[in-house]
Amino acid sequence: MKVLTIVGARPQFIKAASLSRYLKSLPDIKEIILHTGQHYDNNMNDNFFSELDIPRPDYNLGVGSDTHARQTARMMIGIEDVALKERPDFILIYGDTNSTIAGAIVGAKLHITVVHVEAGLRNFNKKIPEEINRIVSDSISALLFCPTETAVNNLKKEGITTGVYNVGDIMLETYLFYKNKALKNSSILNRLNLKSKEYILCTIHRASNTDNTENLKNIFIGLTNSKETIILPLHPRTRKIINQDKSIKKSIGKNINIIEPVGYFDMICLEVNAKKIVTDSGGVQKEAYFCKVPCITLFENTAWVETVEEGVNKIVEINPKSIRKNIISFNTSKENYTKKIFGNGKTSEKIVKLLYQYKNQL
Repeated sequence: MKVLTIVGARPQFIKAASLSRYLKSLPDIKEIILHTGQHYDNNMNDNFFSELDIPRPDYNLGVGSDTHARQTARMMIGIEDVALKERPDFILIYGDTNSTIAGAIVGAKLHITVVHVEAGLRNFNKKIPEEINRIVSDSISALLFCPTETAVNNLKKEGITTGVYNVGDIMLETYLFYKNKALKNSSILNRLNLKSKEYILCTIHRASNTDNTENLKNIFIGLTNSKETIILPLHPRTRKIINQDKSIKKSIGKNINIIEPVGYFDMICLEVNAKKIVTDSGGVQKEAYFCKVPCITLFENTAWVETVEEGVNKIVEINPKSIRKNIISFNTSKENYTKKIFGNGKTSEKIVKLLYQYKNQL
């Protein structure tokens, strides 16, 4: 069996770590890894491959940043070239990035079985690029591996029921495998002179926040007014925007410590030891749940509705008062984390069994 895995962004490296490790242990499966180059910064790219022991990509398209159309088009051209050369049995895609949709379209057009890991997520807002990527990728995938029962139900409502399986969340498997190693090897608390549970971890990367000057200023004002120590690993794109706008710079208080993007081990260490997490990232929302840390989401909704229903994730309006108020007052208890909403951490094993099953039925 030959599997062509498409990755291109930080969350996909994390998800691929577990499944690639499992595939590597099986002598009758060959995995070919194609990195689109969507994330090309060393701290958001090479560090993840080395820390998570992901095999070096067999192909790197080096696409980099561009408009959605240009970036996706260049990815599709490169993926098609590799797929025609390698002739895989499966094209495996993760999540909801432009790398995801590019791999899905190429696979479907070449009649190669498309496998979508983390299928069925929806936030029901088609103005968000990721939502379009999810819908299109799911509609043309043959095997849809969902992380939660909600995701399965979302697909059912769209009339997609064939090839749909709830296999649990693969990011949980990665987290469980690497957590102790991350805490043992990371020195980031010492480097930043931090004490456990005495700081707020924040991430901001969504275009609706970073490309909107008013939103970005409101976020920084809310963070500043909280008076808490804020640790903010900053996405390169967000840093560029801040440097270009003096009004945004003025809204950043001295309590906000902006640092370079961090690797997976450092991020897990920062998450586990944070008092609270403030983010607009879907992946970080899940990791906050894994770490049992209260999460404040700076976005209008979330694909991880289960975390909101369990009272561990709060959707907060982008205004300084709401942000400040929830940083101060939003808390959770151990009882909020008792349900296994993301499965049991054995997602890779389930996926591979289903790949064998599907291939044997052909």
